[in-house]
Amino acid sequence: MNRRKLLTLGAVALIASQWGTPVFAQQGVFKIASLNPITGAGSPYGTGMLKGAQMAVAEVNAAGGAGGAKIDMASEDSQTNPQAAVLAAKKLIEVQKVRAIIGTWSSGVSLAVIPITNDANVLLMHTSGAPALSVAPANAKKLGFRFQATNDRFGRAFAEIAKREKFKRPATMAFNNASGIGNTEGFRKSWTASGGTVVANVVYEPNRPSYRSELQEVLRGKPDVIVTGSYLADTTIILREWYQSGQPARWIIPGWAANGDLLKALGPDVTEGIISVESISAEDSPAYKSFADRFAKEAKMAAQDNVYAAMTYDEVIVLALAVQAVGPTAAADVLAKKVHEIGTPGGTVVNSFAEGKKLLAAGKRVTYHGASSALNFDEFNDVTPDFAASFVEKGKLVRKYVVKL
Repeated sequence: MNRRKLLTLGAVALIASQWGTPVFAQQGVFKIASLNPITGAGSPYGTGMLKGAQMAVAEVNAAGGAGGAKIDMASEDSQTNPQAAVLAAKKLIEVQKVRAIIGTWSSGVSLAVIPITNDANVLLMHTSGAPALSVAPANAKKLGFRFQATNDRFGRAFAEIAKREKFKRPATMAFNNASGIGNTEGFRKSWTASGGTVVANVVYEPNRPSYRSELQEVLRGKPDVIVTGSYLADTTIILREWYQSGQPARWIIPGWAANGDLLKALGPDVTEGIISVESISAEDSPAYKSFADRFAKEAKMAAQDNVYAAMTYDEVIVLALAVQAVGPTAAADVLAKKVHEIGTPGGTVVNSFAEGKKLLAAGKRVTYHGASSALNFDEFNDVTPDFAASFVEKGKLVRKYVVKL
């Protein structure tokens, strides 16, 4: 190597160090994309999800990248809309040439996107609940990974809470999509399996100015609790109209709908006693504590207020560990098998990318315990997190207990 070339390489290294940019062993790039709900029904969570992913990418690259490659992440807004998400996914795959898409939120979006990622041999890591995302045809190639509980598991958690609170006459109201119906069907199956009866099951259409007729159908059964599979906008209308009806009932609502925004929209009188159910992060884990401290500083919000941010963070970390193990040019099926392995028991437990990278470089097997959960992927690449039951008391959500399935 001549003197001029040595000087040039030295100058590059000096510039990189001055600007805080890692000098990678190989000047490769592993391209991924974050497809989050920045607008639409998922907008309360999308910006935080993107920040969680960005934090993970920065962490990986600061540690020298994965398998000698820098992680380069593009981002698009899914708009919480399947049609918009499909167009964005095609752009990311065909133009940006990404190898993985992370952070899809609603079941409708993930179900629309996964055929596209499958056809392109691209991994999809999502936070959606629809059971159909576990099995063929959606996950026939096992390239999909779920970091949220399935709707069936949510339904089981709803049923456990209803039993604990000694409700006897539940009814259900479901938004007409895979997630909404999946939640209430999961509840119904669990409730009736133990000998209970559901007094009414109503499915309603989205984007309606009023749900009075559907609500009246539910209330005719005189339920003591109404379990929903719903989103924030429709939940706001339904609860307002229920309060105006004057008929007593309690509510069990998924946490993405029964959140701080709902309390602000309706006030303490309408929302008093609502039970909000949400999967929770691994709050006692070193990975969560590290993530939460950084997220509070960078996102200016509490990690506990956006459980999906920890999920997208973990999606990037476990993907990067797999790239470190098999290399950035590995085929999608090889990469997916390694993601599954790193997300299951059997290896040395690690809580960060840098820790895992060091052990992988030494030829060790690692198991990543993340900020969102210990992962522990099942045969369908699904996780089973814990659930928090939070009750609205005087306009505030108060966590009462945790449900483990």
